[in-house]
Amino acid sequence: MIVVNTESIPGQNITGIKGLVQGNTVRAKHVGRDIAASFKNIFGGELKGYTELLVEARREALARMMGQAQELGANAVVNVRFATSSITAGAAELYVYGTAVIVEGPGAPPMPGPVPYQQPRV
Repeated sequence: MIVVNTESIPGQNITGIKGLVQGNTVRAKHVGRDIAASFKNIFGGELKGYTELLVEARREALARMMGQAQELGANAVVNVRFATSSITAGAAELYVYGTAVIVEGPGAPPMPGPVPYQQPRV
């Protein structure tokens, strides 16, 4: 699946729009990471524990968005954006969204196969 933050994909033609897709995850701080971060705040440097936390959160949110796009029958997502928000003290949401589309052209990814029916979640 192609995922880009632009409105189009060079060399590809958008032949169908499937709609908005999104993915998110909410992550909480870890006490061990907080202790290490407090030392870094004093002496300076990268907060590697938090960097790893955000990398994991971005990957999970992207995977959820791509899964939703595949369920809709898309083979690409364009105009992808990330947003973050504070949920409570010590927890934050990472949210990613874009437009699921069908693209055709040289090197276009194959169309996903039929998605089996799943009972809607309540």
